[in-house]
Amino acid sequence: MSNSGPATSTSRVSESLKQQPEKHKVAVIIPARNEARRISHTVRACRALPGVDLLIVVDDGSEDNTGDHARQAGAVVVRHSVTRGKASALETGVKVAAMRDLAKGLPRHLLFLDADLGESALEATSLIDAVQRGICDCAIATLPKQKGAGGHGFVVGRARKSIRRATGWHANAPLSGQRCITRKAVNDIMPFAPGWGVEVAMTIDLLVKGYTVQEIPCDFTHRATANDLMGYMHRADQFKDVWKATALRRVHRHRIPVRERVQAAIRQTAGSPYNAYEKFVDDEQE
Repeated sequence: MSNSGPATSTSRVSESLKQQPEKHKVAVIIPARNEARRISHTVRACRALPGVDLLIVVDDGSEDNTGDHARQAGAVVVRHSVTRGKASALETGVKVAAMRDLAKGLPRHLLFLDADLGESALEATSLIDAVQRGICDCAIATLPKQKGAGGHGFVVGRARKSIRRATGWHANAPLSGQRCITRKAVNDIMPFAPGWGVEVAMTIDLLVKGYTVQEIPCDFTHRATANDLMGYMHRADQFKDVWKATALRRVHRHRIPVRERVQAAIRQTAGSPYNAYEKFVDDEQE
């Protein structure tokens, strides 16, 4: 892994989207494991999202009938015979979506959602809209505090600090998995970091390669991780995977150069699109 600088299109990825007379369709990709109780509600809500014409549920080695419920609700179901983790499930979904794109049509944007959102999945409308209008290449949801949520912020703090060190961007929701992203951008950052480090690594990789990201408030609700043994074990796994993903990028100096990083951090406005190279490119041309 190396710091190759911004993608050749830099921030003009969004400009190219604005100029498209035809809107991209959207494929929803939902990694799921043992989510039989809520997956059908999530899938049905996604069917009402604007632009969505493909729903893919990747059943990651479930021990219940998650796949059956998803299929009955109208999703295309792909099953891993054994649990391979969230990153692998997302990659499978991306590949299946690519196989179903029309050869002469526009590639679909991709909407990554958790399986337990239920009817609140409709909140993803604002994520789709931001990418469809070319405001950003990746729209990331910020969620309200979830009822019953535990934790002491160690994992979030670590993730936020790692993103800021590498890119200058202060992320409010560095672990958010609810994201809409262009096909070009996602192809440019695959393969994903394994395990629970996938979101943090995805954000760093996008920004280092010159793509624009934006956080957008969405009133999603999902099952929160509690302060019990299982909750602590889950957060320990998260911390380990986030540490591995970010440490690997530090070792390989996969980051935005200091000048652009510092300038972009100073200019940053909460909730606005962020691209560390955009202003720098404009300044050089003046």
